[in-house]
Amino acid sequence: MFNKRVLNWYLKNKRDLPWRTSKNPYYIWLSEIILQQTKITQGLPYFLKFKEAFPTVSDLANADEGSILKLWQGLGYYSRARNLHYSAKYIINDLDGKFPDSYNSLLKLKGVGDYTASAIASICYNEATAVVDGNVYRVLARYFGIHTPINTTNGIKEFKKLAQKLIDSSNPGTYNQAIMDFGAIQCKPQNPLCNSCPLNDSCIALQTTSIKDLPVKEKKIKVKKRHFNYLVITNENNETILEKRKGKGIWEGLYQFPLIETLKETHETELIEHDFFKSRFNKNASIKLFNSQQIIHKLSHQHLYTRFWLIHTSEIKEEFISWNNIWEYPVPTLIHNFLENYLKDKV
Repeated sequence: MFNKRVLNWYLKNKRDLPWRTSKNPYYIWLSEIILQQTKITQGLPYFLKFKEAFPTVSDLANADEGSILKLWQGLGYYSRARNLHYSAKYIINDLDGKFPDSYNSLLKLKGVGDYTASAIASICYNEATAVVDGNVYRVLARYFGIHTPINTTNGIKEFKKLAQKLIDSSNPGTYNQAIMDFGAIQCKPQNPLCNSCPLNDSCIALQTTSIKDLPVKEKKIKVKKRHFNYLVITNENNETILEKRKGKGIWEGLYQFPLIETLKETHETELIEHDFFKSRFNKNASIKLFNSQQIIHKLSHQHLYTRFWLIHTSEIKEEFISWNNIWEYPVPTLIHNFLENYLKDKV
């Protein structure tokens, strides 16, 4: 009954999305990776841009990382883009260009977990593997009245087992898309459309007035506060410095201005006495604060309290670039927004 009602609802209400016009596993994979942690309204333009720039997995594999990160700019969670590139090269070089065609083989792609492998396997290869994403968790938790936290090991196992039990094995791809759309459109996080819901006569959450309480999530990880001081350098030749972020932290592979990270809010006198600052600039360098109020850039588990310091110097000791070429570099949204504000008065 449950899956039939959801499927019937989907046939009348499904969203018109470009990746649904094809069963090409590359396009389905691309759409699923882009839509991780991302709303469809935000991810759709990126899918179209990537599909145009890299129409085949071979095109993606042969692209340089910088061009991929630049196209991804603004979408966040940049490890997704690097994993796409890595997996595309794996498909071309190790699998002779043949896209993995089963749930288990799809899991070998970097950045692909249970949900993405289930989506691709069911939609493209008709394999009866159930998807469990945020929308599915919400529908199942409310309908069946499940209070097990969805972000625990037990919760993940319980919901996957239930979803697998409910899947329509004769048409798994359509059913998976149906339950996800149902959660996104009908059983919404806020103000779900319970009055018109085809499941409202048997939904436990509706019967027990616990719609707002489900699904249950355990308390979030404590948010870390970091203090960033970017040094925005200019000289007489209209040059500046951008550095590529390295390591496994945020924004790996993207570019930024030289950064001094401090334990607390830092003022000019403290900044110019910092060893990093003194090692780069002579005493003739001028310094001016661009934003009097700290910009708070919020990421999932950390908030960046940011100041941009304008440094004018006659001497740059490192490799420099022209300000005219600044937009060629992939940068985090935080830097992109600064550049738009800073450069709008200089055009």
